[in-house]
Amino acid sequence: MATEGVRTAAPPAQAGRSAKRGVLGRLSWGLADQAVNSMINFVVGAYVARELGVHAFGVFSLAWLTYGVVLNVSRGVATDPLMVRFSGVPEAVWRAAAGRASGAALAVGGTLGTACLLVGLGIGGEVGPAFASLGLALPFLLLQDSRRFAFFAAGTGQKAFANDLVQGVALIPAMVVAARVGTVAAFVLAWGAAAAAAAGYGFLQSGIRPRVTQARGWLREQRDLGSRYLVENVSLSGAGQLRAYGLGAIVGVAAVGAVRGAELLQGPFLALLMGLSLVTVAEAARVLRQEPRRLGRFCLLLGGGQAGAALLWGATLLLLPDRAGELVLGDVWHSAAPLIVPATLGVAGAGLGSGAAAGLRALAAARRSLRCQLFASACYLAGGLGGAAAAGTVGSAWGVATATACGSAVWWLQLRAALREHHRGTSSEAREGNSHVRTQ
Repeated sequence: MATEGVRTAAPPAQAGRSAKRGVLGRLSWGLADQAVNSMINFVVGAYVARELGVHAFGVFSLAWLTYGVVLNVSRGVATDPLMVRFSGVPEAVWRAAAGRASGAALAVGGTLGTACLLVGLGIGGEVGPAFASLGLALPFLLLQDSRRFAFFAAGTGQKAFANDLVQGVALIPAMVVAARVGTVAAFVLAWGAAAAAAAGYGFLQSGIRPRVTQARGWLREQRDLGSRYLVENVSLSGAGQLRAYGLGAIVGVAAVGAVRGAELLQGPFLALLMGLSLVTVAEAARVLRQEPRRLGRFCLLLGGGQAGAALLWGATLLLLPDRAGELVLGDVWHSAAPLIVPATLGVAGAGLGSGAAAGLRALAAARRSLRCQLFASACYLAGGLGGAAAAGTVGSAWGVATATACGSAVWWLQLRAALREHHRGTSSEAREGNSHVRTQ
């Protein structure tokens, strides 16, 4: 009988159910947050497409893809190490790390934003003002993104959801003003202004100031992971950027808008994919600590589920009538519709590979994940540009779909090898421990 003041341990079954509820709760908040975030991206893209047409949407897409490269730089050196090393740690440790990581993100935004501003002012024309506006918006965009990752590392996804909701609300009046101006630059500035409002709210939520003066120390301390994650992240987004530039040169800027339109049609599923990615690394790290033998199964269920969902969403898009597509994308719909099948297969391949990527991140196998990402990025670029040269925009889409399938296979082969190494290392440590006990 338990004495007064002493807590009895929860039964194993009850503890297991409680742990599963915790995982499902964190995943649910990740999906809800990314649903809002993806809706913001979708609304901005669709609104620009409808208001300005396919050519201006192509210009906007070039700025958007450049933002994606810079975002991946920030995540590689700032928030990815935060997710891997500071998920589920004591609050004081998390707060200190979150402040330094957000400071590093803000420093990246300021530095690369200045570069974009100067490039935009230098090149002028149709593209220059869009890039100059992006340079002004980048510090706020990256700071707001770092807040989201910090909240997920702490297991408080509901705060990230609220933060993105604030951005979405702030975006409404900003987009109305941008529509009256009627330029790509105005829409980019409106997007950045909404991110600034959300970043300010993030300070009210957490009370954590970005420690820009400690950014260099953070980068130095996380260099072992950050340098590899930086190359890994930028290789993929950089390949996407180079594909966009190459596609524009080979086929025309309107082709870039068509590809971006097809990506927007995948928006609801990409919300699922990106929402899970916010929490899967942290969850995989927890599985590794608690039940390491379950990590491979966890990653397989994760990747397989995402691939299946992508195929279902693609089938739904194929049934979409032209009138509905025109309502969403305007004239861009007619250029994007022929790309639905290859775009769906590409996203399904990416979803399958993301399960293995989460496992490699949890294992801190940065060298293996870097190897996978470099291979996948090279395939993506070769497939996208080779397909464009052979068969235009549609050929580029099919080339990317094929490349993504090849990349996914390599991710899983590397995860399998990393799991074998981890299990051998764990078994060896256990044998050494038993031997030490016997000698005593």
